[in-house]
Amino acid sequence: MLKAVQINITCDKGSTGKICRSISKKLTERSIENHILYSHGASDYPLGIKYQKDHEVKLGALSSRLSGGYGTESKAATRRLVKYLEQLDPDVVHLHNLHGHNADLQILLPYLANKNKKVIWTFHDCWAFTGYCPHYSMVNCSKWQSGCGNCPQRKSYSWIFDRSEKLFKKKKNLITELDLTVITPSLWLSNEVKKSFLSKADIRVINNGIDLDIFKPYPSNFRKQYGLEDKYIVLGVAFDWGARKGLDVFIEMARKLPEKYTVVLVGTNDTVDSSLPKNIISIHRTADQIELAKIYGAADVLANPTREENYPTVNMEALACGTPVVTFDTGGSPETLDEACGIVVPKNDSDKMISAVMSVCEDDRISKANCLKRAEGFSEEKMIEEYVRLYEEKKN
Repeated sequence: MLKAVQINITCDKGSTGKICRSISKKLTERSIENHILYSHGASDYPLGIKYQKDHEVKLGALSSRLSGGYGTESKAATRRLVKYLEQLDPDVVHLHNLHGHNADLQILLPYLANKNKKVIWTFHDCWAFTGYCPHYSMVNCSKWQSGCGNCPQRKSYSWIFDRSEKLFKKKKNLITELDLTVITPSLWLSNEVKKSFLSKADIRVINNGIDLDIFKPYPSNFRKQYGLEDKYIVLGVAFDWGARKGLDVFIEMARKLPEKYTVVLVGTNDTVDSSLPKNIISIHRTADQIELAKIYGAADVLANPTREENYPTVNMEALACGTPVVTFDTGGSPETLDEACGIVVPKNDSDKMISAVMSVCEDDRISKANCLKRAEGFSEEKMIEEYVRLYEEKKN
């Protein structure tokens, strides 16, 4: 009988935690024994097992900052993680995010290699094949293709030392010893992995999915609530607003768009608010995903001027609610669209972004029906089935 374990930062929380839970539920439906080993926060999901203490996460982060050894701290927690793996004895180990100061790769990966475990690793970003960086597009760095060093983003990961070259070599030596299948949510990231030291690995694309029973059109009083009945609504949704998510582009949009347009940002906070002009509506949080879906559905367009991206959930959610998308040509973001439901513009070209937003709002070429049709391919169920089939393949 197949037994599986997923390892991630969270369980049932955040995008990766929800993916873990969804896979786990489907495995359970198939009578496949499985667990989620996680490190951060709390979860009441019955198959979740927390292996790291909260203070250990903080100590790991501090150690990483001081030593520069990002991904080689958290030794006590990793030994505890290995003990759980010994007890559960899974056939398949599915890795997700290991860069939350939740794993010492020098302990975990040799254990998996020595035990001949079938390993699936979903790359939710680029960290596994770089020295430090989950993302590198904004600094236009390609050192990871041959070997890191003199990291242009080192200060984001280490206060004192640049260990990027050493960490790159360690990752290369440790990861290439695994019986590994790499999963990327986008074709873009798959192509990036093929340029790395994992070029000869078994690399497959499984697009992320969303719950189409939640993200769909709803009746909404959002326009009336905010007095926007006669306005075009340009929506932005993120939960880590800054240059990476294009906050500056929305500020420029609010300044340049005609008066009949209103920019609405979701996922902001007091710090973000302090940088916004008064004509941007800021919504810190939504009560639940259905409320968020109602906001998507009320908008005329989702603008996504992201500068570093894998396969953005917000694009899929907007389309599933019938709202077209305008995005920068960044990472896998264009892969979520076709010409009938959105427009892709060159990265960092805010003027073309603004023109495309106006084109979507004032031209009826892109319809709600086109968006909904495109969203049919974003089913979470489809994603989960692909993962379960892969698990079963690894057992055979």
